[in-house]
Amino acid sequence: MKKFRKVLDGLTTSSPGGTGMGSPSCGSAAGTPTAAQTPKEIDIQETLVSENFQLCKTVRHGFPYQPTALAFDPVQKILAIGSRSGGIRILGGPGVDCYSQHESGAAVLQLQFLINEGALVTACADDTLHLWNLRQRRPAVLHSLKFNRERITFCHLPFQSKWLYVGTERGNTHIVNIESFILSGYVIMWNKAIELSTKTHPGPIVHLSDSPKDEGKLLIGFEGGTIVQWDLRAKKGDFRIYYDEAIHSVSWHHEGKQFMCSHSDGSLTLWNLRNTTKPIQVTFPHGKIQKDGRKESCKPILKVEYKTSRSSEPFVIFSGGLSYDKAGRRPTLTIMHGKAITVLEMDYPIVEFMVLCETPYNNEVQEPYAVVVLLEKDLIVVDLTQSNFPVFENPYPMDVHESPVTCTAYFADCPPDIIPILYSIGAKHKKTGYSQKEWPVSGGTWTLGSHTYPEIIITGHADGSIKFWDASAITLQMLYKMKTSKVFEKPKPGDARAPELVEEDPFAVQMVSWCPQSRIFCVVGISAYIILYRFSKYDANTQIVSLEVRLQCESEDVISPSENENNPCFSEPGSHSPQPHQQHPASPGSRTPEGVKDSIPCLKVKDRVVRVPPGYQSELVIQLLWVDGEPPQQITSLDINSAYGLVAFGNCYGLAVVDYLQKTILLCMSTLDLYGATDPYQRLTRSPRRNRQSTSGLTELTDNQQSIDMERSKSPTSDHVNGHCTSPTSQPCSAGKPRIPMGPEGPRLTRRGPGRPPFRKAQSAACMEISLPVSHTEVGHASRRAMLQQLHGVTMYSHDEHHTTTSYCWSERESRENSFSRSRSSSVSSIDRDTKEAITTLQFGESYGRKSDAHPTPCLWVGTSLGVALLIPMSIPTDHEERMEEAVTIGPSGGVLMLKGSVTRFSFLDCMGALIQSPYEVWRDPNTAEDPDRPRKRKLVHFSPSSSQDACGEGHLAVVCSERQAKVFLMPSQSCLFVHNITESSFVLRADVVSVCNSVCLACFCANGHVMTLSLPSLRPLMDVNYLPLTDMRIARTFCFTNGGQALYLSSPTEIQRITYSQEMCDNLQEMLGELFTPIETPEAQNRGFLKGFFGGNAHNFDREELFGEAAAGKASRSLAQHIPGQAGLEGMKVAASGVVGDLARARVALDERGQRLGELEERTALMMTSAETFSKHAHEVMLKCKDKKWYQF
Repeated sequence: MKKFRKVLDGLTTSSPGGTGMGSPSCGSAAGTPTAAQTPKEIDIQETLVSENFQLCKTVRHGFPYQPTALAFDPVQKILAIGSRSGGIRILGGPGVDCYSQHESGAAVLQLQFLINEGALVTACADDTLHLWNLRQRRPAVLHSLKFNRERITFCHLPFQSKWLYVGTERGNTHIVNIESFILSGYVIMWNKAIELSTKTHPGPIVHLSDSPKDEGKLLIGFEGGTIVQWDLRAKKGDFRIYYDEAIHSVSWHHEGKQFMCSHSDGSLTLWNLRNTTKPIQVTFPHGKIQKDGRKESCKPILKVEYKTSRSSEPFVIFSGGLSYDKAGRRPTLTIMHGKAITVLEMDYPIVEFMVLCETPYNNEVQEPYAVVVLLEKDLIVVDLTQSNFPVFENPYPMDVHESPVTCTAYFADCPPDIIPILYSIGAKHKKTGYSQKEWPVSGGTWTLGSHTYPEIIITGHADGSIKFWDASAITLQMLYKMKTSKVFEKPKPGDARAPELVEEDPFAVQMVSWCPQSRIFCVVGISAYIILYRFSKYDANTQIVSLEVRLQCESEDVISPSENENNPCFSEPGSHSPQPHQQHPASPGSRTPEGVKDSIPCLKVKDRVVRVPPGYQSELVIQLLWVDGEPPQQITSLDINSAYGLVAFGNCYGLAVVDYLQKTILLCMSTLDLYGATDPYQRLTRSPRRNRQSTSGLTELTDNQQSIDMERSKSPTSDHVNGHCTSPTSQPCSAGKPRIPMGPEGPRLTRRGPGRPPFRKAQSAACMEISLPVSHTEVGHASRRAMLQQLHGVTMYSHDEHHTTTSYCWSERESRENSFSRSRSSSVSSIDRDTKEAITTLQFGESYGRKSDAHPTPCLWVGTSLGVALLIPMSIPTDHEERMEEAVTIGPSGGVLMLKGSVTRFSFLDCMGALIQSPYEVWRDPNTAEDPDRPRKRKLVHFSPSSSQDACGEGHLAVVCSERQAKVFLMPSQSCLFVHNITESSFVLRADVVSVCNSVCLACFCANGHVMTLSLPSLRPLMDVNYLPLTDMRIARTFCFTNGGQALYLSSPTEIQRITYSQEMCDNLQEMLGELFTPIETPEAQNRGFLKGFFGGNAHNFDREELFGEAAAGKASRSLAQHIPGQAGLEGMKVAASGVVGDLARARVALDERGQRLGELEERTALMMTSAETFSKHAHEVMLKCKDKKWYQF
C-alpha cells in the first residue's frame, strides 16, 4: 500500500502545472485563473500491488481451427479433437471443455484414448508420440517418444492393452509400451510381412487392428492394396491379400470372420477369412452403370465402418465415394442399413468420422447409436437410432464463425436480469428438428464455482449479424442473435448504383457500443452507418427514422496556397435544426459533373412500416453521405449515453453529435474547427506545388525511397487503437478532385476513382493473418505502420518520437517541454500538408469543461490522432418535457490536453480513487401501454464526481491514455498529476480502466504482444508480460479487456481465447475448470459361452507381455526413437497438486466400493458356511440310517 499526496495551490493557465516527466499543464479556453475550489491535497490509498497480477489462459471457446483428428472414449464419454497447429480440444458434458497445446506446434495426425484410463496418446506430424494425463483439470504430457528414422502413419491401441502398435511410412510396425513409453524389440518388418516373391514395396501402413476372434492376430493394411494377417506368436503371416486398388481403411465384423475395405476407386470389398483369394462382395455404392455398360468412375471412399446390431441389419457407414461427374456436389456421409441407403450432405468437407457404440469390446455386437462427424468448420452428431437420422443439438458454441467475426466486446458483472431476458427472447428463434435424445458426449464433471458473475460477450460478423453470448463461469452459450441487414433494402440487380456501392459484405459490423443498464445498443457498419437499437419484450410495427450526415470535405474546400489552414474545413449546416431527416444540400458552387455521386448514402434504409419481433428493435439509422464523387470515410470512434440521449461519432474528417431522442443533428464539425482559439498547433500553409500533388490515396508498398519515407511519417493510429474492427479498405483521408499524379520521380500514390465503391469485401478479424513484427528500427516501424494503415484504410498522423515528420509545428512552449525533434524532410513535406486529424476515441461523462466551472456538467471528451484531448461542454435540459422539446446546446470551447501519440481511452476517478461510471437511463420497455393518468418519465441515474467526497472538496481525476503514454489530470484545473510513458518501441492497441480486486487499474495491450497494468492514479507499473511474441491483425482488432481481471481475443478465425491477469482468478482457476476423468467401472465383457469360447479360438490366453517384453523381444535400437520425459513446469506442478485432491477423492470412493464388495463377500461366505453345515448334517443322518444295511437292501 502506498500513499500519494499532491499539494496544488493557485494553479493557473500560465503555470507549468505538470509534475510528471516534463508534461505540460494545458490551459483552458478562457485563460483565466480557476474560480472553482481546488482540493488542497489528494489522499488516495492504493491497494493494488504486483502480487495481485498474473497472466494465464483460462478457457478457449469455439470450433477447433483446422481440425485433423478425432477420438472418443466410449466409457468416459469424452471426445478429443486434434488440430493442424498442435492443439487438442477435449469435450464432455456442460462445462467440460479443455484446450491443450503441443509445444512443438506440429499437426496432430491421430488420437487414441486409453479407454477408461484417463490418458490420451497423440501422434504428431513431427513423428512424435505423446502420452497425456487426463486425470487432472489441465492435461499434461507424461512421456514423449520421438522417432528419428521413420515417419508415423497409423497407430492402434487395443482395448485394455498397454502395448501400442505404430505403423510407419516404410511399412514397418513398431510396438510401444504405454507405461514406460519405450519401444519394444519386437518389430514387424515390411519385407517379412509380405511374400518374398513380391517385387514392389507395399507402401505406407494405413491400417492396424487386432482380430476380434484372436488378439494374437494383427491385421496390417498397406496403402498399395496389400493386407496381411500377422500371427504375433508364430511371427509369420497367416494370409496375404493383394488387391489392385489402393486401400484407405479397414473395418472388422465383430465375430472376426469378415472385414470390409474401402478403396480409392469408390468401391467397398468384403473379405472372408475362409477364402482370401478374392473378395466375397465388391460394391460401388454410388457408381451407376453407364449406357456402354461401364461403371462410373467414383471418388475414393476415405473411411468405412462396419457395425453390427442385434435388432437390425448391420450398419455400413462411409465418407466419399461419389461419382466424379456430379460437379458441385457437397461432401457426403453415406449410411447403408440393410437395403436402405441414406446420403447425408454436409456443409463442409469431412475430416474424420467415428461411430459411437454401446460396448468398448470389439468382439461383441457393437450396437451403434450415433456417429460423430468432424467437418472442416463444424462438428455434428447423427442419431442412428431413428430412421430419419436426425442430428443432435450441439451444446458447444461451435458456430462462433458462422459468419466471420469482425469485432468483439466483453462485459463482465452485467445486470443479473439481462441474461435471462436475452435467453428467453433468443430461445423463440431456435432451430427445430433435432433428435430428442440427450447429447451423447456427456463425460466429465463440472460444478458452478463460487467466483462467478454475469458475463456477456458480443460478436459482430461480416454478414451484419450480432450475437450475444452468456460467458458466465468460463462457459459460452448463445443467448440472442440479431441481423442488422434487415434495416436496409436489398440492392436490386437493376439498380444502377448497386454494383458500385454494394459489394460482398456491405453490412459487416465494424464496432458496437452497448449500455447494459439502459439496454441501448449501437452498431457501426462498414458502409459508414450507425444503427441505434432499443430493447423490447414485445413485437411492434415501427417506422425506422433515418438521418443523413455530410461529414466530409467539399472538393472546393481544399485550401488554396493563399489561405491559412486555420480556416474551417467544414461549415455547420443545420447544426441546431431539429429535422427528422437531415439532408445537407450541396453548395451552389459545388456542382458535380454528370454521373458523379453526391449527397447519397451507401445503403438505402427501409422507408416503410416494418414488423419487428421482440428483442432489439431499430429506432434510428445515421448514414454518412457521398460528397462530390468521394465515398464517406469509415467511422473510427463512437460513444452513446442513454442519460443524455446523445450519440457521438467521428472519422478522419471530424465529429458529429446526434440527439437520438429528438432525431436531430446537433454538431457536424471538422476536427480543426473544434479547437477554435485553443488550437495547440501552428498550422503551416501549403505551396502551389504541393497542392498539385496527388495525396488522397494510400502509399504503395514499394522500394521507392520517397514512398518509404512517407510511410515512416505515418503513425499506426486509426480505429484499431480502440480495439474495434474495420475493413481494410484503401480509402482516402483527404478529399479533393483527382489530381494529376507526379512523374516517376514523385511519390507513387494511388487514388480510388469516383465510381469505385467505398469498401471492399469485409475482411473479418478472423482472417487477418498479417504479422506485426516488433522492430526497433525505423524501417521496421515503417513497414508495420504501412500494413496497419493499409488494413484500416485511413491516413492519419500522430506525434511520435521515432517518426519525426508531421505537417504541424509545435508551439514554442510545447516544443520546449516535450523536447520533440521534427525534421522537415523534403521527401515527405508534400504529404505532410494534407493530413487530417482523426477522431480516435469519444467519451460522455459528468466533468468540468472549463477551468472556471464550479460544478460538473455533461461533457464530451474527444481524443484525436494527434494526441489531443478536447473537452466539449454541453447544456442538456433536465426536465423530461423540456428535454424532448428544447434543443441541446453544444459549444466546443472547453479545455485542451496534450499527449504523445493517438488518444485511445478516457476514464474518470473521484478524488478517492474510485471509478466514476457514466450516467445512464434506467431501462423501460418502449412498447408497453402507457397509463394516461401517469405518463412515463425517463428515470436517470447520475454518478456525480462530488457525490461522496465532501471532505476532499470538488473535482475529479481524468485518466487519458494514448498509444504512447498515460496521464492523470486533475479537473477542473486541468493540471497533470502523473504521467507514464507506456512504450517507446511499440504502441498501445487497446487500453481500458478496469476493476480488479476491489480497486481499479489501467490495462494496456501493445502491438508487440505485451500486456501491462498500471496503478491508478499514480500510474505505477504493476505487471508487464510478453504474452504474445508476435501480434497479427486478428488479435489486434479483437482484443478487449473487462472488469474482474479478464480479457479475450480471437486466437484463430474460429476460436475465442479468454485470459485473466488477476492472481485471484488464476488461483481459483482449478476450481472453475471441469474434471475430465471420473471413476467409472469398466463394463464387463459378455459371457461367450463354453462352445463359442472353445471353437472360437484362444483369444483370452494371449499374453502380450510375454511376447513384447524386454525378456523375450530384447531392446529396440536406440537410434530408432528417443524417449523424452514430460515437462514438470510450475503449471504442471500446480495441476498435479490439484490432482492430488481428486486422487484422494477417487481413492476414497474406491475404498468405499471395496468395503461394500468385502461386505457382500462376507455375506456370501456366511451363506456358504450355513449351507455346508446343513449338507453335513443331512449327510450324517443318511449315513446313520444306512450304515447297517446290506447292498442288496438299497
